[in-house]
Amino acid sequence: MTEPSPFGSDQGPAPQQPPPAGYPFPPQYQGAYMDPAAPFGRHPVTGEPYSDKSKIVAGLLQLLGLLGIVGIGRIYLGDTKLGVIQLIVGILTCTVGAWIWGIIDAVLIFTDNVRDPQGRPLRDGA
Repeated sequence: MTEPSPFGSDQGPAPQQPPPAGYPFPPQYQGAYMDPAAPFGRHPVTGEPYSDKSKIVAGLLQLLGLLGIVGIGRIYLGDTKLGVIQLIVGILTCTVGAWIWGIIDAVLIFTDNVRDPQGRPLRDGA
């Protein structure tokens, strides 16, 4: 006869029973940890906290330059000085400058080459 193993049966681990209804979950399962210094998460490569501004919204607002209203995306990001300059250039050049500057600036925003005024990268979601 063989002695019983202190590690359980030789047939594998015993099946786990679900906790009874109303049983509180352990604290580590109640919610994910949120970093107060980075409420919108961190960049996966650099570890920098994301901005509260979305690059999708900023890029689409900047594409309003195709309608002659360039600079709204920059104003949304908090760069009001550059946004007002873009608006003035768009008005003075009869929207031709607005089209060119709006498209170039939207591409820069979408390709992560623009940061918010605090230097944080823009987040991806809307």
